Amino acid sequence: MNKAKIAIFGASGYSGEELVKRLAEHPLVELGCLTSRQYAGKKASEVFAWVGNQSPLRNLEFIEPGAGSLDTLGIDFAFLALPHGVAFEFAVPLLERGIKVIDLSADFRVKDAEVYKRFYKHEHRAPELLKKSVYGLPEVYRDEIRGAELVACPGCYPTSILLPLLPVVRAKMIRLSSIIVNSLSGVSGAGRKADADLLFVECHESARPYGLPFHRHLSEIEQEIANAAEEKVLIQFAPHLIPLNRGIITTVHADPVIELNVDSLQAVYETAYRSDRFIRLLGSSRYPDVKNVAFTNGAQIAWRIDSRTGRVILMSAIDNLVKGAAGQAIQCFNIMNAWDEGIGLGS
Repeated sequence: MNKAKIAIFGASGYSGEELVKRLAEHPLVELGCLTSRQYAGKKASEVFAWVGNQSPLRNLEFIEPGAGSLDTLGIDFAFLALPHGVAFEFAVPLLERGIKVIDLSADFRVKDAEVYKRFYKHEHRAPELLKKSVYGLPEVYRDEIRGAELVACPGCYPTSILLPLLPVVRAKMIRLSSIIVNSLSGVSGAGRKADADLLFVECHESARPYGLPFHRHLSEIEQEIANAAEEKVLIQFAPHLIPLNRGIITTVHADPVIELNVDSLQAVYETAYRSDRFIRLLGSSRYPDVKNVAFTNGAQIAWRIDSRTGRVILMSAIDNLVKGAAGQAIQCFNIMNAWDEGIGLGS
């Protein structure tokens, strides 16, 4: 197989670094370009302490981000690990050059430019691309991803919420207006940035909610649930910051609309995910745990029926930097190239 030549924009952030680590070991990838305004001119070995003397990355230099700087490099794919509101200024010229784009920001996830503006507080500057982008949740949009030129990878919270929710929504098992979601995320989910609220002394020995009641990930969560339900959906979502480096644990509560038991839930999940190598179904006897998915592209899913209240309880665990970001992006990249989905991602 021919190798694909890759550029990673924003390669020095947490998700960007995760991409660099994994794509450097991908047997069908040649890393042709790393961009970073902060580290332009520096070698990868000067920025990443884990790059050894024998690494092919050792002398690869970071450059200033810019689509024009790729013109002589023969780049096939660009991964955009950039902040929201920045990615679309690069996506447009990259696509015009015939470079396929895998975006890890929110700039192409939300299909309605007005909804994007409401949640992200600025105008969308490439609304014509929203209809062309494919939501990069492989377990749901695998067929669409295969032929995509622009993939919008889901956020980490949406990934942890949609994977357990969508099968029961499609099966019309729950009352949509009753959905309540609580998620707890490690600090790396906020990105590598200077922020007093993210300092060690502020986060250590602490746990707190934030982003209530209008967290921006609600836009894509409600969009995707609505697509599955074929009707408008509003849910209650409460994100929390906990003192972990990485990982998300999510619990969903909802009222059933039909008589349910754990076996009927088992059947729905097995039908939905029987062929998905990265989904690990724990059933009704075990609980998801972030320590069991850390540094992997796996997602654990479990469920219960509360015999006291009659409610459905759905649970999941993912690594926010892997299945919630870089790993999922690489999974999409493999699908786009008709390769095995697990290349570069382990089991």
